Amino acid sequence: MSYVSEFAALMAVFAVVIVAPGADFALVVRQSVVHGRKAALITSFGIGASLLFHISYTILGIGLIVSQSLALFALIKWLGVGYLVYLGIRSFFEKPMAFNEASFAAEAGAARGASLAGCFGMGFLTNALNPKPVLFFLSLFSAMVSHETPVPVVFLYGIGMASALIAWFAGVTLFFTNPAVRARFAAGGRWFNRLTGATFVLLGLRLAVQKAG
Repeated sequence: MSYVSEFAALMAVFAVVIVAPGADFALVVRQSVVHGRKAALITSFGIGASLLFHISYTILGIGLIVSQSLALFALIKWLGVGYLVYLGIRSFFEKPMAFNEASFAAEAGAARGASLAGCFGMGFLTNALNPKPVLFFLSLFSAMVSHETPVPVVFLYGIGMASALIAWFAGVTLFFTNPAVRARFAAGGRWFNRLTGATFVLLGLRLAVQKAG
């Protein structure tokens, strides 16, 4: 199998996975509606960087150690649960948005009340503290990447996958930061905060009941 066909096969599977709604998707939607386009895009880059982090340690063999260590897997899982619940509680009690078309235009894509470093870190941690990618990439690379494929080539596969994830969330960002779409969500005010907060908490609880094997 050529490298191109091997990468295409990886991307075919990965494309199905990245469009499935989860904590990353919920975070980008919330960042888009509450903080604007720039904040959501930087958050997306943080998620992409975290994905590359997962892929890198999987390629280096550390992922196998994590998957075989119940204690280490559980530690990562419960850190992830705690972080998602924290995001949920913070979102639930955040002040309602007071947006209008004029404020959207004046904002011009700037991050509203959010530091760009904080947005990147939020995206990175939301993805990094989820142990599921450990098992996913181990099984994906084991099944679809030849043991004869050089490590630098596999890293290039990872960069391509991370880039695809960022591109997907950039598209999500563009949709949810459309003034008409964003205004509709912003009109929900406190209810939008409660809904997204509850979503993060439920995602945290779902992660809590998942097992390594």
